Amino acid sequence: MAAFTPVVLSAIFFAQVLLTNAAVIPSGSGSDSLRAVNALLAGRFRWTISPPLVRTANHPTDTLYSIKDPTVVYYKGRWHLFCTIRGKQRSHQIEYLCFKDWKKVNTGKRRMLKLTDGYFCAPQVFYFRPHKKWYLICQASDESWDPQYGAAYATTTDIAEPSSWSKLRPLGHKRANGKAGLDFWVICDDARAYLFFTTLDGRMWREETTLIEFPKGWSEPVLAIRGDIFEASHTYYLKGLKKYLTVVEAQAGGRRYYKAYLAEKLDGQWTPLAATKDKPFAGPVNTRHTGTHWTDSFSHGELIRDGFDQTLQVDPVHLRFLFQGVSDQAKAGKKYGQIPWRLGMLEPVQ
Repeated sequence: MAAFTPVVLSAIFFAQVLLTNAAVIPSGSGSDSLRAVNALLAGRFRWTISPPLVRTANHPTDTLYSIKDPTVVYYKGRWHLFCTIRGKQRSHQIEYLCFKDWKKVNTGKRRMLKLTDGYFCAPQVFYFRPHKKWYLICQASDESWDPQYGAAYATTTDIAEPSSWSKLRPLGHKRANGKAGLDFWVICDDARAYLFFTTLDGRMWREETTLIEFPKGWSEPVLAIRGDIFEASHTYYLKGLKKYLTVVEAQAGGRRYYKAYLAEKLDGQWTPLAATKDKPFAGPVNTRHTGTHWTDSFSHGELIRDGFDQTLQVDPVHLRFLFQGVSDQAKAGKKYGQIPWRLGMLEPVQ
């Protein structure tokens, strides 16, 4: 066998990465893709901020304050977006939006989901191939449940028909040190499903079950990350790199920003990648507006996926991040539930 130098071995490795991602790499030279992968693995993120893309719609019987907590998939030529809506009459509910073009999202089809008459928010949506069904995971409460609050799920075989979703049912997860948690997130590998959530005390937890038992059979919670983190942890598979990326929200001076952690496997050790205020995944220090300044916070967001199933794959060469934002001025003096969050997109600086 021929002997290869470290430089040649590195080139071979990245060539394999690029070939694996050939269908999703944007047009450009291989060196551009290599630089993007190197920057990601070094935790160097720089973004441009789009103008606000999604705002609340007028409602005939309620005053709507914000649209937030987005989860989105691209399926059969359309974007399918699910978000929390905060309102005066009903504090938390989930809205579905369907559209072809982000520039026309506010004029597209949108409907409130009828999954429960009570509290439900912070959705995640994916297609679970073993069941041939779409799953919507969220946090919810119902007086008939025991416990009344926790992770919940609904299913459908037709993501484009809002009325087709089942009613919410408890996911049956366990409490972490007596805390139910929030912002529940499911991701699967070839054998198991993993549930991640935070408890607003600097800790992210993991529970797991087999693909056969999903959506039931959850294990006792295990501590996954401990640090200066807050909520909205979302985990993805970096296609072609055989690594997992977790992004999680943190706080600093009244603003929100995002940190990033890396792991070799979903039940493995999470290593800080871009996990400080001065070196974040997304924050004021590594973003710039492309138009009028409209946000100082980078809160509860979703990476745009390369696919729609339970493996939650993303393209490491061209990450995009849909997030909720608001300016310091717009939120000044308001209660949290009345903050006018809108959705925007972070695009990588080329």
